[in-house]
Amino acid sequence: MPKTSIQAVKTGIEQFAAAPPPGPARKRLGLLCNQSSTDAAYVHSRDIVNRVCPGRLTCLFSPQHGFFADKQDNMIESGHQRDPVTDIPVFSLYGRERKPTAEMLDNLDVLLIDLPDVGTRVYTFIYTVAYCLEAAAEQDKQVIILDRPNPLGGTAVEGNLLKDEVRSFVGLYPIPMRHGMTMGELALFFNNEYELGADLTVIPMNGWQRSMLFCDTGLPWVFPSPNMPSPATALVYPGQVIWEGTNISEGRGTTLPFELFGAPFFNHAELISNLAGTPLPGAVLRPLVFEPTANKWRNEQCHGFHLHVTDKEKFKPYRTTLALLQAVIKLYPEKFQYKEPPYEYEYEKLPLDLIIGDPRIRQALEQKTPILELEESWRQELREYDLLRRKYFLYD
Repeated sequence: MPKTSIQAVKTGIEQFAAAPPPGPARKRLGLLCNQSSTDAAYVHSRDIVNRVCPGRLTCLFSPQHGFFADKQDNMIESGHQRDPVTDIPVFSLYGRERKPTAEMLDNLDVLLIDLPDVGTRVYTFIYTVAYCLEAAAEQDKQVIILDRPNPLGGTAVEGNLLKDEVRSFVGLYPIPMRHGMTMGELALFFNNEYELGADLTVIPMNGWQRSMLFCDTGLPWVFPSPNMPSPATALVYPGQVIWEGTNISEGRGTTLPFELFGAPFFNHAELISNLAGTPLPGAVLRPLVFEPTANKWRNEQCHGFHLHVTDKEKFKPYRTTLALLQAVIKLYPEKFQYKEPPYEYEYEKLPLDLIIGDPRIRQALEQKTPILELEESWRQELREYDLLRRKYFLYD
């Protein structure tokens, strides 16, 4: 795998700045972004667009957590505002609307999208992009994706594919938990496979290779959401996000969200013992006690673990947390609980089913089906997805 301490990758916004497409650069531009949408020198994308296309930027759009990524939790909405730098409107797509309205799109001819992703099916930014593609097709607007790295790389895929009965804002299309595509590739995949019909262009990165994790890109990490503070968080997120559907703390209210997890009723030795039959490569579970200052078990001591990734290539985040969840269900049937709805605008279905993407997997965990047997049950659909996604690869 390439290792470098200098910038090896030029992002889509940097490519756009170097050679703005002549047609779109003369039209009215909107930009979907948040505070993490910067170049390698931390210059924000809206400032770059204003510089290379002066007077053309008419409005901004923001995803979940708001333009400044200041909204901490799920279903904490952000309102429309005006950008303090440019004094143009910022339309929230995580509030009264999650899909741009015709009135919003009346402000522009071309929608630029410069959003990071973290490589995980349940991260809502990718569905904000999908809704933008739908709306743009309906209103005859052009969309340009300014591509960014998948921080988990573009080779490995992991997990079951989402089932139709649990479609939601944390899963609109049948992709696995670790999807292995960039935002630009995903947009092409959604647009073509699900016939969204948008006039879509992707400005690819220069220098990105599928084997690259974020640490290999030479780019600075700017947190895309409040509880995604580092690339280490992103590495564990495809598994650790599962705790959001339970009463187990996923580390919100600590300095290491998703890396830390636990509950007051955990017993370190019991849990480690119950994991012995499942290979969990590339990770160490270090026992500790932590006290969240917010969210679940606020101001209470939680016995839990720090999940350390010791081999990024071998680590299987989804398998690891499924094994942990199964052990917790088995050991603490009277204290463990599933989170009740609502969750991400779904008011009836169990949040854990929305996150895992298939109610039958939760049921199999309850029935003590071995994790490796579960993986075998979705191996064929994962293989078919892996072949399908290759049609949309923009990078070797």
